[in-house]
Amino acid sequence: MQGKVVAITGASRGIGAAAARVFAGAGARVALLARSGAEIKALAAELGHGALALPCDVADWSAVHAALAAVTRSAGRLDVLINNAGVIDPIVRLAKADPAAWANAIAINLNGVFHGMRAAIPIMRAQGGGTILTLSSGAAHNPLEGWSAYCAAKAGAAMLTRMAHLEEAGHGLRIMGLSPGTVATAMQRRIRASGVNPVAYLDPAVHVPPDWPARTLLWMCRPDADPWLGQEISLRDEDIRRRAGLI
Repeated sequence: MQGKVVAITGASRGIGAAAARVFAGAGARVALLARSGAEIKALAAELGHGALALPCDVADWSAVHAALAAVTRSAGRLDVLINNAGVIDPIVRLAKADPAAWANAIAINLNGVFHGMRAAIPIMRAQGGGTILTLSSGAAHNPLEGWSAYCAAKAGAAMLTRMAHLEEAGHGLRIMGLSPGTVATAMQRRIRASGVNPVAYLDPAVHVPPDWPARTLLWMCRPDADPWLGQEISLRDEDIRRRAGLI
């Protein structure tokens, strides 16, 4: 990743922050995008190597467009975009869901992915290539009680990944998704506290550490991952864990 520029949404914590550390450790210059300005500023200072902290709400198209434009102005290019930002709330059955809260989850989890792709694709096409990686979930394919907004948004984001590959592979763009399984982050604590659906009752010991998906994202930037272009890689797959150097 020496000389590469990597933008990560939702970079203030969890998988996003772990990815920032992994990519910076591999020599990349990272741009941290998140609503938590103070947290990404502190992380950028920790990482050094020209790391950028760009407060950004992925639900706001103009903010995402401006943030990625700022990356290219500062770093001259954009090699990798990691669409990681996401929220689990509202955890509620459809019949009791607040429409505004439901729409906000869609705006972050689905519209946010579209905004990232829409802003990054022209940049990457102009420079002759790039990689876009989107964090998916088993919830994209399996309904879970109380997670209607999350499941619907992740299903939409999975289809966006396939669409972007269909339209942009011929222009040198590498686009795919990663389903990391359950990861030991603050989101899992929120899920556990909700007490809704079987995921809330999983033994915390089964959750993988955030650096596992982060290291897998790094591997996905390499040609070894090309057979999965346009598809969704599952971190539950033992072969993937081996290829990514996790086992």
